[in-house]
Formats: sequence, structure tokens, C-alpha cells
Amino acid sequence: MRGKKLIVGIVMVCFALTLFAGTAAAEKVLKVAIIGPFTGPSAKTGEEFKGSVTMAFEKVNFMVGDYKLEPVWVDSQSDPAKIASAYSEACERIGVQGGVLNWHSSTAVAAMDVAAQYKVPHMFGFGATEVVNEKWRSDPEKYSYWGGKGWPIPGKLMAGYAETIDNAMKSGKFKPKSKVVAIACEDTDWGHSAGDAVAAEFEKKGWKVASKDYYPITQMDFYPLLGKYKKEDVAVIFSTSTAAPVTSAFIKQTREVGLKSLIIIDGLGWSGDWYKMAGAASDGVLDMIPQLTTQAAKDWAVEFEKRFGMKPSPSAGGLSYDGAGFFVKILQRANEKYGKLDKETIHKVMVEEVNTGKLTYAKADGAIIMNEYRYNMDTMPDPVVARDGYFFPVIQYKGGKGSIVYPEDWAEAEFIDRKSVV
Repeated sequence: MRGKKLIVGIVMVCFALTLFAGTAAAEKVLKVAIIGPFTGPSAKTGEEFKGSVTMAFEKVNFMVGDYKLEPVWVDSQSDPAKIASAYSEACERIGVQGGVLNWHSSTAVAAMDVAAQYKVPHMFGFGATEVVNEKWRSDPEKYSYWGGKGWPIPGKLMAGYAETIDNAMKSGKFKPKSKVVAIACEDTDWGHSAGDAVAAEFEKKGWKVASKDYYPITQMDFYPLLGKYKKEDVAVIFSTSTAAPVTSAFIKQTREVGLKSLIIIDGLGWSGDWYKMAGAASDGVLDMIPQLTTQAAKDWAVEFEKRFGMKPSPSAGGLSYDGAGFFVKILQRANEKYGKLDKETIHKVMVEEVNTGKLTYAKADGAIIMNEYRYNMDTMPDPVVARDGYFFPVIQYKGGKGSIVYPEDWAEAEFIDRKSVV
């Protein structure tokens, strides 16, 4: 009898140990929310997010210390209300302990409240407009869980377009009949912020803004608007959209209506398949977007296309790959410093080291787009804009290739007047 009791006791102990081991193993899983537009008008960006995050996490075999990284794909659908609901569910029901990425400023400001409510540290969201900063600065302690934007506000970047054109005019490469610019952007926080920033920079250079027009993010017919610009003989047209099909439709229709204006399409190159969609109409178009200039970046792009069947863009693909890599470095630092990974330790590293510029992410760490990603308290929540930091050169497209034309010391090709290629 005593032997039977002993056997039963041993079995129970073993069972208990098994349960404990299983529980311990479960606690070593770190669920990471990946916010992206996986469906909707910007679903192409979401596809690039998935591939880039997968490749970044594979570099560490989905492990940080003893913790298994488990991506939780949170679909924003490019809709603020839907991302608020989806992210809340991920925090409450799934139990994510950290997050990375986002697309659109409007979804960023919605997700910020969710991150603050559940105290989930979130890094590298792509919401560029000033509204993100305004919300962050309204309560820095509350919104410290939204640990910085993936790129600076348009006002810090958009000067490059006006400077490029001013430089081309001074060198005689661009001779417009008038100094008149038109603004046509998607009707979102991003569109208004970018449009206003560009208009202000052109006005500083003595240009007249003919009009500011804002269109729905799903609009595909621009013939009436472009016809108006043609009648007004607008010298330069600036446009931007976060939806690749919309951007491509706009640029194709400029050629179809016979516009000879110099065209700026900020974000045309966000889609890796931009030339398939826009074709030769893109020749002479200006854009401001990081390039795959290093061998490491080019090798990554080749591998990405081989695995996922599409060419990655420098922004949607390359920057999200870097962002996910930076997040892994943050996790590694949190585990090293505090001996565990959870919402609290990740948040501490974000506030104490990332936001102060002590912890950065550079080419030596595996970054493929920018030399270095870094923040400081003077620029939060934007990254530092500098030649050796976060910098977007101006490029011009021709024959399916984008080449840097400004600044001159970075130039890969000479500026061309679009009239010569249209």
C-alpha cells in the first residue's frame, strides 16, 4: 500500500513539475504587435511589413535570450477606428508585451491611446505629420509608450524639393515659364501636413501657390484636376498619397492629359512595383525617399523578392526592416539590463536609452537604409535629421530607376527637365 502511495506521489510530483515547466515555457514567449495596413488601400505596404519583420526576426532566430518572439499581426486597414479596436484586442485578449511599426498618421494617433491605456511600448511607427508630435507633447509621460516616429515631420524634410528646383534653375537645367506651383494630396493628416510644408518652402523661394487640392485616399480619377492645372500652365505640381495605386494613377494621368509640368510625387517609390504601375510616365518625376544604395541593402532586396515574390521599396520594406531590427536591439538591451522582457523593462529602455540618444541603430548593427537611427530629447518623438543620421535625398526617376539628384555631393545623376522626357 505504502509503495502504491509512493508511486502515486511520484507521479503527482512529476505531473506538477511538467505543469510548472509548461507554464515557465509559456512565460518565455514575448508577443509583439506588428501594426500595418494588411488589408485596404495600402495593403501592399502591409505585405512588405510582413516580409521585412519576418526577415528581421529570423536574423536572431526569433529569439532574444530565452524569449521566443511571436509576431501578432494587427491590421489597421488604414482606418483609425479599426486600428483602435484591433490593437485593444491584441493588448487585452492576446496579451502583447510590445509593438512596432504603423502606417498613416491618423492610425498612429488612434493607436497611441491604446498603447498608453495598456502600457504597451511601441516603436518605429510611420506617422509623419505634426499631429503625432502634438499629441505626444500634450502629455509626454502618458504617450511615452509611443516611443518615437519612424520619420520626421514633413517640415523637417520637404525643404529638399524647393531647394532642388531652385538649384536646377540657378544652374540653367530648369527654366519654367512661371514660378507657380499647385498642391494636390490625399485628404488625410499626412496629405495636409505634407502639402502645407511643401507650399511653405516654395513660397520662401518666391513661388506662388496656385491652389491646394485634397482628394479621397481611394480616388483614381484625376483628369478634371489635371486639366485645370494644364489650363493654368502650372510649372510644378506636388502630390502625395500613401496608396500606391492612387499615386500611380495620378502620375500616369499627368502624361495622358499632356502636362509638361515638373511633377513631384512624394512616395511614388514607396511601392517596390512602382514602375510596373506608373511606367514611363514616371520619367522626370521627383521623389524624396531613401535608396537601396549599399550592397547589404541590395542583397537584402534580392533575398526579399526571391522569398516573397515582389520587389521591396526602400520605405515600406527597407525602413520597416530597419525598424524591426532596432526593436530587436531594444529587446536585447532590456533583457541584458533587467534580466527579463516585459512591458515594463522594454519601456524603461525606450525612455532611458532610446529617447535620449544613448541607444541607436546603425549600419554596424545591420541597418540597410540610413547610416544611423537616433533620437534625443530635443527632437522627440522624431529621429534626428542629419547627414549621418536620418536623411532623405531627392531622387529623380528615369527608365524605371531612381537616382539621387540633390544634394549635389550625394548626386548619382544630373537633374533633367521633365519636358525633355514627356
